[in-house]
Amino acid sequence: MNSDELPSFDPRCPMSTFPVQIGGRWTAMILQCLARRPCRFGELRRHLAPISAKVLSETLRSMEEDDYLTRIEREDRTTSYQLTAHGRSFIPLIHAVRSWANAQSQTSREGTSPAQVAAIQDGRS
Repeated sequence: MNSDELPSFDPRCPMSTFPVQIGGRWTAMILQCLARRPCRFGELRRHLAPISAKVLSETLRSMEEDDYLTRIEREDRTTSYQLTAHGRSFIPLIHAVRSWANAQSQTSREGTSPAQVAAIQDGRS
C-alpha cells in the first residue's frame, strides 16, 4: 500500500470497538472522577450535575458490567465505586482528550480556528 492509499476497514479492528467501549456522554467524566479516589453515588451526582439519578445509576451499572469499576458495599450499608485496572487503563486517554478539548476551546476563544491551529502544528503557516 502506498502512502496516499487509504487503509481498508476491518470490522475486527480493535479501534472499531472504541466508541462502544468509552460509552455514552457520562462515562469519561465518571472515569475522570474515580481516577482521583473512590466516590459514593451522591458525591458523583453532585459533581456531575445535571446528571439525573436514573442516568447515573444506569451508567454505573453498565460500567460495572464492562469491568470499568467495582461497587463496594460496606458493613455500615454505604456504597462507593472505584476503578478497576481496566477502568484505570482509560485514564491516560481521558487526560489526552481533555487536553485536546481544552486547547480547542482556548483557540476558539482567541479567534483561532482549529484548522489554523492544525496548520501551525503541522508547520504549514
